[in-house]
Amino acid sequence: MKVTAKDVAARAGTSVSAVSRAFRPNASLADGLRERILRVAAETGYITPTQRMAVQSRTKTISLVVGDVLNPFYPSILEEFSGVALRDDILLIVHVIPKGESVDSVMTHVFDLRPMAVVVTSATLSSELAVQCQQKGIPVVLFNRVQINTALSAVCCDNYAGAQQVADLLLSKGYQRIAFVGGVPNTSTHLERWRGFKDRMNQSGKFIFKSASGQFDYDVSLGVVHDLLADRHRPDAIFCANDIMAMAAIDAAKAAGMRIPCDLAVVGFDDVPMAAWQSYRLTTVRQRIRLMVEDTFTLVSQLVDDPVACGTIRMTPGVLIERDSA
Repeated sequence: MKVTAKDVAARAGTSVSAVSRAFRPNASLADGLRERILRVAAETGYITPTQRMAVQSRTKTISLVVGDVLNPFYPSILEEFSGVALRDDILLIVHVIPKGESVDSVMTHVFDLRPMAVVVTSATLSSELAVQCQQKGIPVVLFNRVQINTALSAVCCDNYAGAQQVADLLLSKGYQRIAFVGGVPNTSTHLERWRGFKDRMNQSGKFIFKSASGQFDYDVSLGVVHDLLADRHRPDAIFCANDIMAMAAIDAAKAAGMRIPCDLAVVGFDDVPMAAWQSYRLTTVRQRIRLMVEDTFTLVSQLVDDPVACGTIRMTPGVLIERDSA
């Protein structure tokens, strides 16, 4: 007969809800009670629903760890991942990182599921967690970012070359005071877009007029651009390291009575669906999400077949999409 949480609770002298919390490391529960429940569970052979699902579907399960789901770029990614997973008969389990938390907060659940691979996007996977995944025989692929740890495989857009395309566009149109609004400073997406933009500007004998950090956040960027435009020596063009910040720049400019692009040109990066809306008509660099997702599944398959073949980075060129904002 299958042992239930109610059976464990009865033997441990506690409630069913306490049994459930005992298997969640971050849940509030006295250490002594947690130890007693886990001991009883081990003695009785109790298997949690999460562990049971892992046993049933382990062979074709991928855990997708995501954060920043308010950014419309990531729902687009989820849609593509879901479509390819359904086509390939793979169970895709999505783990959303709560705002303000790190990827560590969901990895215990990932390990319980024992998926055939883990795909991490929109969050930095620590080296320690990467080692844990490798020790457990779970391949890891970073999506839309890379990490210095060369043992990690990744699929990403060529952010460096994409930013160079933006610099070429703005310089070809004669803009002189070109500013850069970046994202979270320690992320590869910010660093590569900043580096590509700066290098191309310098190669052309120009320098970035001003730079600021918008943290990949609409509200933060709105304030940052407001300050840039309030200065007597304000920019005549702004490259924002993602579309959300570029939309904030357009809104800040319009609030200041400026016309886009006559008074200020704005360029973004990602090409989220909102970028094509009539109120923005944003010039941006499109990430080829479908191709990147396909590459991710191919890479996962290769890593499952050959676990030692890690450290592979697949880079996809971005496409400059010219609309009305520049």
